[in-house]
This record gives sequence, structure tokens and C-alpha cells, in this order.
Amino acid sequence: MPFDFDSPIIRRGTGCIKYDRRPELDPFWVADMDFASAPVILDALHRRVDHGIFGYAQAHQGLNDALTAYLQERRHASVPLDQIIHLGGLVPALSLAARAFCKPGDAVMTCTPVYPPFIGVHHDANVSLIAIDHVHIDGAWTFDWDAMEQAVTPQTKVFLLCNPQNPLGRVFSANEVTQLATFCVAHDLVLVSDEIHCDLIFDETQTPHFSALNLPPELAKQSITLLSPSKTWNIAGLGYAFAVIPDDTIRRKFAATRGHTLSEISALSYYAAESAYRDGEPWRRELIAYLKSNRDTLVDFIATRCPGLSVQAGEATYLAWIDARQMGVENPAQHFEQKAGLFLSDGAFFGWPGWIRFNFGCPRERMLEGLEKIAAAL
Repeated sequence: MPFDFDSPIIRRGTGCIKYDRRPELDPFWVADMDFASAPVILDALHRRVDHGIFGYAQAHQGLNDALTAYLQERRHASVPLDQIIHLGGLVPALSLAARAFCKPGDAVMTCTPVYPPFIGVHHDANVSLIAIDHVHIDGAWTFDWDAMEQAVTPQTKVFLLCNPQNPLGRVFSANEVTQLATFCVAHDLVLVSDEIHCDLIFDETQTPHFSALNLPPELAKQSITLLSPSKTWNIAGLGYAFAVIPDDTIRRKFAATRGHTLSEISALSYYAAESAYRDGEPWRRELIAYLKSNRDTLVDFIATRCPGLSVQAGEATYLAWIDARQMGVENPAQHFEQKAGLFLSDGAFFGWPGWIRFNFGCPRERMLEGLEKIAAAL
């Protein structure tokens, strides 16, 4: 029986930031889908709740087995359990990396536009940020290698990579990731690869995901790979992610920096993650097909109904990165808030003013309602 991605679920008033942060607006902003999570995950949570005790938790054997199987089958990497560090979320890991490998006076490098915490976590370590714009070459977004070489300094210690890229929707190739890792080794940077969207790729034959886990050992040794089931199976609020760190020295330094600053991971989070990785594949496949159709509908709508806007079909994620610079307004997100009552992500927070990000991870009818409001506001 097919899964239901079309039936609307009322979320307003449930304490979710997507709908309740600005309840007067129609939200298409934060990366949080409007679909109920996979039934197998809900069943696993019900079983765990029925147990009735929620004391301090640790990763159990079922989760460990599910993680190693997932890494082998989906990421094509054989990972020993001692290389895995469990985390109560992925964003704290970005901050941990900056604090673990930088000291005051050092710098973190990343490429923009990018998920806003990438251009904010350097403040946690009291270090500088070096942000280099991605460039559009031969129809695809990629790295500006020359600009990166010119900008890197001896004080640069960490490179933050987002792959698949949020908000661009780009899936970087094996050559690009390998070249980036080579750049990091040459300049003695720790490569932190956020791969949270790696199971949201529309065509894994045409644009396969090349994980930092797949780098040759001499390059992987300076890498930290961050993964989570949260975006794919819509369980971000449960707060579970994990890091894979091959090098013992880097792993120990990363782990030691946690100190007492991170909260415990809940028992429910561990069991939801186990179910997602072990049993969630059928639901994921249907989700991808639905999102791909949403993406295609959105791209066509913007091209035919929205003069002044342009968008490139993303290769991954449920987030559309829309160029609104031709509108001739200073702040497009604010324009659509005032003229259409929409809550969109402002490109300025990603490092690129004049752009907007639109979340199409929702029932198609609802997506079209939002797009019609955009068209009317133009």
C-alpha cells in the first residue's frame, strides 16, 4: 500500500517552530517537512513508550547493527563502531569542530551560500570566518578553487563542507570531494563533511553521493563525516546525529571538547534512528519520488508564472534556492512576507542577499498554494 504524502496534517499550535514562530504567516522556510514520519518509526516509538521507563540511555545493539549496516549498504563504507560518536544533533558538531581544532586567532573556512550555522559557529570558538562563494560553471554550482587557494591562511584550521549542498541542492562529485580533501590535507585543515541530506538525492544513478567516508585513507584521516536520519525521515525534533572520525587523535580531541556542554540523547531518539536506518527504506523511496515531482512542478511554475524569479532544479533536498535579484526589491523575503503573508528563508542568512529558499517538503496542493501567493505578489 502506498504511503500518504498528500493528506494535510494540522501543525499550527503544536509548538513547532515552522508554524508557531510566526503564526500569522504561511510558512515555507525551515527545513522541516509536513509529512508524518514513516509508520515503522512511529511503531518503534510506540513500542519504546510502552516500556514505560525513560532513564539515561546509550546506543543499544540494535542501533549499532543498523548503523553499521546502513554505512556498508548505503554509504559503501565499512566503519568500526569505535569510530562513531553519537550526538544529540548535527549543528552542535559543527561548533564542536570549530572549538576542538581552532584557537583564538585561527579561522574556519566554508563556501556560501550555505546553511546559516556554517557561517555562525566560528563565534563559538572566537575565531574568524573565511567564506568563499560557490561559482556556477557549465550549468552546475561548484567550488572556486582559485579563490580558496588565495584566501586560505596558515591560521585556517577547519573546512566546513555541506554535501549535498543546502541551499543549492548540489550533489558534489567524487572528483570535487577528492579535490577538496586534497586541498584540506595540503593546508592541514580538518574537513568536516555535513552529509545530512545524502539520502534525499533524486537520481542516485546520475548524481551518486560520494561521502567523505569513501576518500582514500590518506585523505580520510583528516575528515569528520556527520550523518543523521533527521531530515530524510522527518525526525529532526528528536535530536539524533552521529560523527564518523577515522583518525584516533582527531576523534579523541573532538570527543574531549564536548565536555559537559551537550545534553543526553533520549531513548526515543536512539530507537527512532534504529528504525529509520533498518526499516525505513521503502518509505524513503516513495518520499523521493514524491519530492521529485514537487521539485519538477515548482521549477516549471517559477519558469512560467513568476517573472523576475529563476530557479535551477536541485539534485537533492526538498529546498529550492530561488534567485530573486531581478525583482528589483532590496529584500525579497520581506516583500513576500508583506505582500503575500509568506514566511520564506531570506538568502542573506545564507550569505547571499537577494535570494530566497522555499521548502517544498509538503503536500503538493499546499506547495501550489504557496507558489500561487508568490505569483500574485509579483
